[in-house]
Amino acid sequence: MDRGQPSLEPAAAAPQASGRCVIAPVRAVLRLRRRVCVLRKRRLLQLGGGPDVGTRVPRPGCSPPAPRRDLDQPQFFTFDGPAELPSRTPRKKRRRSRLVLYPETSRKYRPRVEHRSRAQCCLLLLVAIVGFQVLNAIENLDDNAQRYDLDGLEKALQRAVFGQPAAIARIVALMRDYLATHVHSRPLLLALHGPTGVGKSHVGRLLARHFRSVLEDSSLVLQYHARHHCPEGRAARDCREELARRVADVVARAEAEEKTPLLVLDDVELLPRPLLDELHGFLQPQRSHHFHNAIYVLLSGAGGSEVTRFVLQNASRALPLRPDGTRSAEAAAAQVEEDLRASLWALLSREHPLWQAAAIVPFLLLDKRDVVSCFRDEMAGEGFFPDQAQAEDLAAQLSFYRVAGHEFAVTGCKQVVATVNLL
Repeated sequence: MDRGQPSLEPAAAAPQASGRCVIAPVRAVLRLRRRVCVLRKRRLLQLGGGPDVGTRVPRPGCSPPAPRRDLDQPQFFTFDGPAELPSRTPRKKRRRSRLVLYPETSRKYRPRVEHRSRAQCCLLLLVAIVGFQVLNAIENLDDNAQRYDLDGLEKALQRAVFGQPAAIARIVALMRDYLATHVHSRPLLLALHGPTGVGKSHVGRLLARHFRSVLEDSSLVLQYHARHHCPEGRAARDCREELARRVADVVARAEAEEKTPLLVLDDVELLPRPLLDELHGFLQPQRSHHFHNAIYVLLSGAGGSEVTRFVLQNASRALPLRPDGTRSAEAAAAQVEEDLRASLWALLSREHPLWQAAAIVPFLLLDKRDVVSCFRDEMAGEGFFPDQAQAEDLAAQLSFYRVAGHEFAVTGCKQVVATVNLL
């Protein structure tokens, strides 16, 4: 009680400082008493005691609580009784999250977010196995196609066959797709149609020579000529039995060696109908599976007149020019091939159902430029110098269709060999 607040005034204000030292403790006592009365009343109001919860007579010696003032404003002591404080709802205490205390001697682990199922590991393993099988299958496709050297076949056909770039591209593309795998649900049936002298038989011989080379077994290649193996005087039944036996032997041997055989049939338009029925039977799904793994190439002059008519009617179409200003026969073949193929398929399907399952490859008429190339190639093969002027003179002796500035050979390169032999 003797201690008071230190005075900042000089020694001349000593009497005033002593008065303040006496008043300060009194104020503190009154303030504490008033605070005790307020707390008692608030507790009684919360418990609902007394005749009236809202009004209660204060205890003697306790003045009513003073109204709550803003804490920021200064408070002054007065003798007036404080007003009643409004009742308050008790505040809920916030629960503090408990801290996780780890022992100092134990290792601290991070809690797992979720439990990892074993099925997820199995799924990842299954995806890896499937991906490996797909990659292995792709590699096998490449290996199976490389066995037949189709790139070399395409180059050989482009070198030796003149005027048929669209037909060569289609033949190689169909073989490339078919030979990508060894197991098939049906055989590949190629039908090469066109007039005489356009290179159908020549392509058949080149295909047979190439497959004999890559398969390393000549017995897996069958060449069947209708004029030789089934002449007019022979019974159709015997021809059918012979054809069925030879085809069965070839496909059975090829299945044992896991290779795809090649069967070339020339002059198919001369085959009797029973033989066409037998060929159509080879394509049926109820046949043994080794009959499905084979390539049949049918060379036929059927539809040759349709090809001739179509080419002559469409010779005046707008085609790109060569550097020398002449029309390109190769561009003409690429442009009319799609329409001609549909026309040939509709014509041949009416003759026999065999052609409905065939991939039609039309061979177009040869331009005079292509016939000159045939003469030069044949002259070089016979030991003559392939002179361009002499080859043009020999080509001028042949007959040509002249339409819309084009010259198409009537017999193609059919008479080239005989003409060169006369030199």
